[in-house]
Formats: sequence, structure tokens, C-alpha cells
Amino acid sequence: MISEAARRRYQTIVPPYVDDAYALARWLSGSSVDAEDIVQEAALRALNALETAIVERPRAWFLRIVRNAALTWMAKNRPKAVVMVGGVDDLAAIETFDPAAGERSPEALLIAAEDGDRVRRAIAALPTPLREALVLREVNDLSYREIAEATATPIGTVMSRLARARVALAKTLEDKS
Repeated sequence: MISEAARRRYQTIVPPYVDDAYALARWLSGSSVDAEDIVQEAALRALNALETAIVERPRAWFLRIVRNAALTWMAKNRPKAVVMVGGVDDLAAIETFDPAAGERSPEALLIAAEDGDRVRRAIAALPTPLREALVLREVNDLSYREIAEATATPIGTVMSRLARARVALAKTLEDKS
């Protein structure tokens, strides 16, 4: 039985981060349908944990639960295929637009779309730990400390993974240009 206090805490902690949770689950699972199941499972885990949990950084805390739920779900349902891919919406945070450039021509829009696809494919090709750190930082905008908390890794490891992910991403994009 869940207490009323846990329900109230849940209402203030979880709903603001459901979109971030869904984006992370979709990147981890590679499927929007599976991501919905993962977020639902994570929300239930969060509700149960709020009976006793001390939550200092709610966003990192909930995304860690989402990450763990995703890994558990994939180990159970797809033990041989753990992939991280995402959709167009997930990388909107890292795509840039130069407002000084004014209106874009159809040709410029097509080139920008192709570049966005190349970036998404390059991120999807990164090894799982590097991809996860990069997505949490650049898509979900978590701080290094929050990423360390969400992935249960030391902050130095997070910094190293992000640096390696960025170098690998730059190399991949440079090689294909």
C-alpha cells in the first residue's frame, strides 16, 4: 500500500521529467512503444521508492530509475540486442539554428536535414556507454554530476566518456564528409 505522502511526493517529483524519461527510454530501447512501457515501469518503481527515498536531485534520480528499468526490460525482452537509437525529436537539443542567417532556402533546409541525419546516425553508432553519456548531456541537458548519479559511475568516468564520445563523433562526421 502506497502512503498519501508518497503519492504527493510522486506528483511533485516525477511528472516534470516524464518527457526526459521518455526520450532517454527511447534512445536506450530504440522503440517508442517499448519506451512507453519502460517509462511506465520506471514511474511505478519511483512511486514505490518514494515511501522511503531521500531525493536530492529529482531529475537525475528519476532518470536513473528509467535507465535501470530500460536495462532490465531489454535484458528480459531483448538479451542479445541492446541498442540506443532515437528519433528526430530527441536531437533537437543539439541541432543549431543561426537566427542571423535569416530565412533558409529549400536547399539550405535540405542540407541541414541531411546533416542532422548524419549526426543521428553517428551518435547511434557510438558504443553504448559513450552514447548514453552523450545523450544524457546533450539531449537531456544533465550536468556531469547528474549523469554520474543517473548512471552510477564516477564523475571522472562521465567526463572521460563524454570526451571520447565527442572525439569519436567528430571523427565519424569528418570521415564521412
